[in-house]
Order: sequence, then C-alpha cells, then structure tokens
Amino acid sequence: MKHLGIGFLIIFLVASLAFAGDGKPVKPSSKDKCQVCGMFVAKYPNWIAEIIFKDGSYAFFDGAKDMFTYYHNITTYNPSKKTSDILAIYVTEYYSTKLVPAEKVFFIKGSDVYGPMGEELIPVEDEGNAKEFMKDHHGKKILKFSELTKEELK
Repeated sequence: MKHLGIGFLIIFLVASLAFAGDGKPVKPSSKDKCQVCGMFVAKYPNWIAEIIFKDGSYAFFDGAKDMFTYYHNITTYNPSKKTSDILAIYVTEYYSTKLVPAEKVFFIKGSDVYGPMGEELIPVEDEGNAKEFMKDHHGKKILKFSELTKEELK
C-alpha cells in the first residue's frame, strides 16, 4: 500500500510539471509586474508580452520592447535564468490583441503608436499588415524576432 501512495505522488508531480511547462500563454494577475520597469501588466492587456520558462515559471512585460530588453539581458534581471531555459515567448499582436508566439510576428520600430511606456515595438502577425501599419503609422523599420538585437533596441 505504501508503494501505491508513492506511485500516485510521482504521477501527480510529473503531471503537475507537465502542466506548468506546457508553454501556453499565462494570464497575468492584478499583482504581476513588468520585470523591466515594474508596471502592473494586467492594466494594459493589449500590450502584454511574456516569457515562459521550461521549469513552468514565467515573466511578464508591459510591451515587446521591455520583453526584448529582458531577453537580451536575462542574467541581469534574473541571474538564475539563461536564454536556453526559455520554452516560449508571446507578444500581444496589435490587430487581434491575442497573445501569439513572438517568432511568428513582425515588429515595427519607430511608429507613432505608443505603448504604456512610450515608444514601443508593435507586433503585427502578417507581413502585409506590417507594411500597411508601417505606412499608416510612420514606422521606421520592420524586424523579425531574430533581427531584434540589443543595438536595435537603442
């Protein structure tokens, strides 16, 4: 009987870890803050970005720009993490206002659309929409995830 109890405990722990680390977006609570600027992120649902780690933990941001600042300086903001610990990264797509994988969107830099902290990288899922957004909102550059380096954030 003792072994049966231990077996259930192991199954429960494995299932809990699998659920926590499934990589799906997490909804922030009213107490969750941006890991870069300290703003409460739930107040700005159209701008939320998040990084989910393989261990099931996560970090919220009040926009893509702060998320990239964290991403490129991860050990400064969280010394116990490195980029290889990341399972998924989500940003709120501008038109749909849905969280989508950051690798699947185009980021418009230098537009006249501002986020909660001012100048922001605007995530747009479709390349045609990104070009249209850039034209309509005087964007300066369209970048993919891999092109958003520390230098591009300046």
